[in-house]
This record gives sequence, C-alpha cells and structure tokens, in this order.
Amino acid sequence: MSEARTVAFHTLGCKLNFSETSALSRLLGQEGFVQREFTEEADVYVINTCSVTENADRECRQLVRRIQRRTPDAFVVITGCYAQLKPAEIASIPGVDLVLGAAEKFNIATHLRDLTRGDSARICSCDIGEVAGFNASFSVDDRTRTFLKVQDGCDYTCTFCTIPMARGKSRSDRIENVVRQAQILAGKGVREIVLTGVNLGDFGRRQSGSEDGEEDFLGLCRALESVAGIDRYRISSIEPNLLSPEIIEHVAGSGRFMPHFHIPLQSGSDRILGLMRRRYRRALYAERIGHIRSLMPHAGIGVDVITGFPSESDEDFRETFEFLHELDVSYLHVFTYSERDDTKALDIKPVVPVQVRQERNKTLRNLSYMKLRHFTERHAGQTRPVLFEHQDRDGMMEGYTDNYIRVRAPFRAEWVNQIVDWRL
Repeated sequence: MSEARTVAFHTLGCKLNFSETSALSRLLGQEGFVQREFTEEADVYVINTCSVTENADRECRQLVRRIQRRTPDAFVVITGCYAQLKPAEIASIPGVDLVLGAAEKFNIATHLRDLTRGDSARICSCDIGEVAGFNASFSVDDRTRTFLKVQDGCDYTCTFCTIPMARGKSRSDRIENVVRQAQILAGKGVREIVLTGVNLGDFGRRQSGSEDGEEDFLGLCRALESVAGIDRYRISSIEPNLLSPEIIEHVAGSGRFMPHFHIPLQSGSDRILGLMRRRYRRALYAERIGHIRSLMPHAGIGVDVITGFPSESDEDFRETFEFLHELDVSYLHVFTYSERDDTKALDIKPVVPVQVRQERNKTLRNLSYMKLRHFTERHAGQTRPVLFEHQDRDGMMEGYTDNYIRVRAPFRAEWVNQIVDWRL
C-alpha cells in the first residue's frame, strides 16, 4: 500500500457518521493520503454505512459497482454500522477488499498498510460486546457549523432498533476533552457546534478514568459556555426522558445554546410506545414540550415519529396523529417502519401492510408541512440572528436563525460565516 496516496469517502446515514468520516479523513491525512472527491479517481474508497437507512445493502452494492466501473484497481473499504451488523454479507460484494467493524474503523491506517491486491475481502470485525473505547470526532466540511461527537452507543433496548448491536454500549468522552475539542474548532473559525451522539442525554456513562454519574450532559453544557469563539451550540437529538427540566432551563437562560430541540417521539400511542420499549409515555413527552414553550415560546422543536410499527391499528395511528396535531411542535421527521434482522419487533403481530405504512407516512408528512408553515409564519416580521453559510448557490446563500428557521438571501461575501440580524 506504500504507493497508494489518494482516498475518497462516501457517508450514508446520520450526522454522527459524517463526523466520524471527517475523523477518518484526518487520520489518513496524517498518514500522507490526499483526499479526493468520491466522483474522482482514487487509490482507496471508504464507504461509511448506516443500519437505519433502508436498503443499506442495495446502496452499498451500487456504490461499489460505481467504483469498479470508474477505478477497477482501487481498494474498497466498507465500515460503519452496516459493516458491523452484516460483515460477511458485505465481504461477498464483488470489489470489496476490507470490512471494518465498530472497534476497527479508527485503525483504518494500519489495515490499509496490510492490504495487497488480489486477496479476498478481509473482515476485521469483533464481538460488539467488546467495544468499549470512545473515539472523538468532528466534521469540518465548512467553518460555519460542525458536528461534534461526544457520546456513542446505547444501552436502550428499543424493539425496532439495531443501533446497540451496531455501536455497542453507551460510552462518552470526558468534559475536559470535549471542551478541548471545542477550543480547537473555535481556532478553526467554527461559529456553531452541534453536539451529537447515539443517545446524547446519556452523556457521562462509561468514561475513561471516571465513575458512572460523575459527569452528565447538563455539566457538559455548562462547561461549554466558557469556550471563547463559539457563538452557538445545538443539541442534535435527545430522548424526552433524558431531557431534564434543568437542561431545558439551562438552554432558556443561555446566550449560546440555541432555542432548538429535536426530541424523538416515535408514537403517540402509549400501547405502541410500550411495545417499542420506549422509556416514557405521552404524558411525559407533552410535559417536556410544555416546559420548553413556557420558557421559550419561540423555540424550534422537531419530532421523530415512526409509522406502521407492528400491530399499529387505525386507532393507534389516530392517537398519534391527534397527539401531534395538538402538540405545539415545529416539524416532524417521519419514518416508515421497516423490518430489521435480530430485532424484537419481528415477533410482534400483526404486521402492518406496507401500503398502509406508506399512507400513514404521507398523512404525517402533510401534517409536518402545515406545522412548519405555521411555525415560520408566526415569526414573520420578527428580527432574528441568522448564521449564514459559505455556499454560493446560483447567487443565493442560506443560513439558519437561532430557532432553526432557514433563510435564503442574495449572496454577499461579507456575510459568510457571520451572524446577521435578519427581519423575517
């Protein structure tokens, strides 16, 4: 591998994956690799996969075929959640040279040195129960906003989810290390940090050199307030049972944590929440939303919801729709339930027909459209701070208000990476 010096990356899935891909690119950069665009020729292609994305196998195969047509002599490395869950299946894809599981992805440079052309695909995976380390990572695609991973893995046992099998038990960075990463990002000109993790509110679990409970997410938020140069923090997604009143109150009183929350609901039916093994019910969720609204009437609030979970009846769906319709939230991320191997949901009957799942998805997406329109329209005439991004898109630029309303404006170079008071 000594002659191979160019690498290209492609990321599937969540912002956590994007932050880890950035970390991998920096690791290989330290080894002398020059990064190329995925559409260009390279010596090595790395695909960071997702287990949540439907048809992960199909997407992976399509990408590998594309590489084979363009650069047949390149090495192809597959990592990420799908690589951990289905290593043998991925290794059987023609053109794949290396499959890296959860514990091995950050050892990619060592594995690349050992690759030789003509070998069969090598699997470097592990028992997910042995994954215990935490690898800090952040994305730096542009200076405006970066996604900083502070937590990984999950101890929850939701019946529809494969993430614990793909990423292992909950573990997180130390507060002092996160603060150091934020200081580094501030030095790079980053204005906004989005805190990311698999189960972000569980921050503080299984940290190197500390006991469980010694540090927590609220303590992390408080510590980050002191980092000079970072104007904005966002909480990417947090479970409602872990979004404590104290965290909400900290955000409300902060000048740096943005009034923007993304809180998974998954179902508005208590029966379905029980079958999903979620750790809250409707009443707690509604209480959290009410507390946010009492302190931050202007806050942007996003909601994850799944349609068509096994045994979801018309009545269960009606409860979900009406609950969300009455709830003062800003937008929905709607997912159609799809079967995942080795999950407990496969044992729940009856199965909801795919067409019914899709119809329910469309109904909730229409509700999301109306809620987002209502949320943005009620801010018309207000002046809110907008952090503008660097892209020049046909003479236009985009940015987000503190409460996550997207703004488009004619491109002005002096506004790039600047916070501008904007009348909506």
